[in-house]
Amino acid sequence: MPDLSLIDPAAILPFVAIGFAAQLVDGALGMAFGVICNVLLVAVVGLPPARASANVHIVETFTTAVSGVSHALHGNIDRKLFARLLVPGLIGGVTGAYVLTSIDGSVVKPFVLAYLVAMGIYLLVRGLMAIPQHGRAKVVAPIGLVGGFLDAVGGGGWGPMVTSNLLVQGVEPRRVVGTVNAVEFFLTATVSATFIYHLGLKDFATATLGLLIGGVAAAPIGAILAKKIPTRPLMILVGSVLTITSTYGFIVAVLM
Repeated sequence: MPDLSLIDPAAILPFVAIGFAAQLVDGALGMAFGVICNVLLVAVVGLPPARASANVHIVETFTTAVSGVSHALHGNIDRKLFARLLVPGLIGGVTGAYVLTSIDGSVVKPFVLAYLVAMGIYLLVRGLMAIPQHGRAKVVAPIGLVGGFLDAVGGGGWGPMVTSNLLVQGVEPRRVVGTVNAVEFFLTATVSATFIYHLGLKDFATATLGLLIGGVAAAPIGAILAKKIPTRPLMILVGSVLTITSTYGFIVAVLM
């Protein structure tokens, strides 16, 4: 356990703010916590990708637990969709964590991010041009498998990959966001355990503890926002966040 007496409040506050903002976006839109935090830990703090991804997933185990319960209380979870996503997501996550601790997963990252940029633009245009029709997702297991794998490899990616694809298939946005967040708890717990097995468990750094405090505090608010925001604005917000974060990640991945 970390020695809290050694924590500098001034140093931890920026990470609390980042964790709060990232989880607020993630809870409302079903994506972005891992992406935002992973960029911070790698680019600013300077952690290796595997260690950064491990830290993000440890934090997300707590934030997604609170977020999942909040979404359940607000009726945002589709139980059948939850069951269809869970097992493929866990398989993909464990595989991705193993791969990241064995080889450099950054090779495929630019291609994945380019795809997510296209998905973000598509969702943004769809939200602006027409009222999305709600329907039942036909392709779920492959999306869960790929989403879990990319999330472990990239330190974030479950939300962008799974949320965007389910929205494209016409699933009601608040159900998508709630269900994706609920499954993510089990995914992050499993991926964290896999990372800990391969890398060992180290004390929380100031950054990680700050992200945890901010993320847990914001999780219940995100669930309320997901329920209150109408379909079209939610679709536009998801498309905008996905496009912006994926474009930034793509540029960084290509230049690094």
